[in-house]
Amino acid sequence: MVNPTPDPSEWLCIGQVVAAHGLRGEVRIRAFSDFPERFTIPGQRWLRHTYREEPAPVTLVRGRFLPRSEQFVVAFAEIDNRTAAEHLKGADVLVPASDRPPLAANEYHLMDLIGLRVYQGDRYVGQVVGLVSAGNDLLEVALPEAANAYIPFVPAIVTQIDLDRQRIEIDPPLGLLP
Repeated sequence: MVNPTPDPSEWLCIGQVVAAHGLRGEVRIRAFSDFPERFTIPGQRWLRHTYREEPAPVTLVRGRFLPRSEQFVVAFAEIDNRTAAEHLKGADVLVPASDRPPLAANEYHLMDLIGLRVYQGDRYVGQVVGLVSAGNDLLEVALPEAANAYIPFVPAIVTQIDLDRQRIEIDPPLGLLP
C-alpha cells in the first residue's frame, strides 16, 4: 500500500540522481545524507523533478555504494530501462522529514543548521549556507560583505547552537574571519 504524499514542507532531500547506470534502469545518486541505509534498504522514496512540483513515489528495490565515485547505484521498481533512468537525471531523492533518525545529544541534522545566523558575541557574522565534510566538518557561512568563510564545526569554536532562536555562537581564533 502506498502511503499518502506528505506535506511538501515536510521533505528531506537525501540525494540527487546524477546519471543512469547500466541498461536495466539503475541510477547513480549523489548522497546528501550521512545515513547510507537510505540508499540500500528497500522501501518507499519520492523523486521530485525540477519541472514538477509534486514528488512522485518510487520503490527502492536495492542499492549499493560505489566507493570510487562516492555515489550509490540504486534500482527503483518503477524504472526498468536506461531511457527511463536517463529522464531521472537531476531529480531530488526525498523522504518525509518524519523519517529523520534520532540523534544523540549535541548532534544535529544538516538541514537544521542551514539558515542559522552566526554570531561572535553580539556581532553578526553571517548565515550558514552549507556544511563541508573534511577531517572535521566545516560550516560554510555566507558573510555579508566578503567571500564565504569556513568555520570548523568543533566545540572549541562553535560554542552554542540554539535551534529555537535560529542562532549559532562562535569563538573563532584570530585570523579565521576577515
